[in-house]
Amino acid sequence: MPLITVGVNHKTAPVSIRERVAFAPEKMVDALSSLLSEKTANEAVIVSTCNRTELYCSVEDVSKADEVIAWLGQYHDIDAIDLKQYCYTHCEDDSVRHVMRVASGLDSLVLGEPQILGQVKSAYAVSQEGECLGPELESLFQRTFSVAKRVRTDTAIGENPVSIAFAAVSLAQRIFADIRNSTALLIGAGQTIELVARHLKENGVKRIIVANRTLARAENLATELNAEAIMLGDIGDYLSQADIVISSTASQLPIIGKGMVERATAKRRHSPMLLIDIAVPRDIEPEVENVKDAYLYTVDDLHSVIEENVRARQDAAKAAEQMIDEGVDAYRRIVESRKVSNLIVTFRQSAEEIKNTELEKALKGLEMGTGARASNEQTCPWFNE
Repeated sequence: MPLITVGVNHKTAPVSIRERVAFAPEKMVDALSSLLSEKTANEAVIVSTCNRTELYCSVEDVSKADEVIAWLGQYHDIDAIDLKQYCYTHCEDDSVRHVMRVASGLDSLVLGEPQILGQVKSAYAVSQEGECLGPELESLFQRTFSVAKRVRTDTAIGENPVSIAFAAVSLAQRIFADIRNSTALLIGAGQTIELVARHLKENGVKRIIVANRTLARAENLATELNAEAIMLGDIGDYLSQADIVISSTASQLPIIGKGMVERATAKRRHSPMLLIDIAVPRDIEPEVENVKDAYLYTVDDLHSVIEENVRARQDAAKAAEQMIDEGVDAYRRIVESRKVSNLIVTFRQSAEEIKNTELEKALKGLEMGTGARASNEQTCPWFNE
């Protein structure tokens, strides 16, 4: 059966549209069941993240794409005509290539980001749980996971950070051989610091302290990550405990000065301290770079790292695209092989039916012939002479 993809993503739709067509995880099975019950699709997987909502379907005919868009609009109470201008559709090989690119991180807002593969796997598992998978999508997604794994392991697509938050944590990992025994002081409680905190937590940092002008915001983030929360005014008391300091606030004046860092490094007995200032205007006085055992990096330093890494990922993406082309060809061979196998089965079944029909006719003919011979013997005694 033909494969189609219908979706919206960060390139085709603003967040005001993407949030309206997003599927809550707890409602995903019901949504899949609705899609299949209306005969719009025979099999389906729905991938729904902050940057995309995509429906991968096995259908009777590729013209069903319009029906899938209509269903999506109806399900979310959006006019289908309005929705269609934000949607894209892919059919057959283009659909296969698209899901492989998505799972490999080549279609992401951040090129090569690793989270999307887990999200696609979760969507596949939900469809499996809801009994909305069949041989077409089962085969497609197994091949997709194989290709995505190869892209991840055989290219450098995921090795180079391309976000400020990830680059900051990556820099810390370069400076310290093992950051798991480190204490990190994070200044601010906005989105960037939240991402930094999560990256640090994922990498096993022992202790995280969050400092913010509003204590409640610091406490909210600290509670999520099992961290500590302090006020900005308390930074001087905690700075000497920090191996890693990452700051991102909206302050118009520096929060950490040279004298504060000098006192902190003296208390640390000159154990190295990494300070990363990703705020604009700067949170840390530039003179701090002159303090012995203090290593200061700014957002500009990180941007240069990111630019290098984007170029490296783009080079890796070229190799990944080649792997995906090979994956599409391999999947197409599987489909063609299945078609041939089905044709052989159909031919054998047809031949068996023809054989049985002809055998039945022959047996009936023999029965009729035997009956006629017996009748002739009774009425014409000379028949056997």
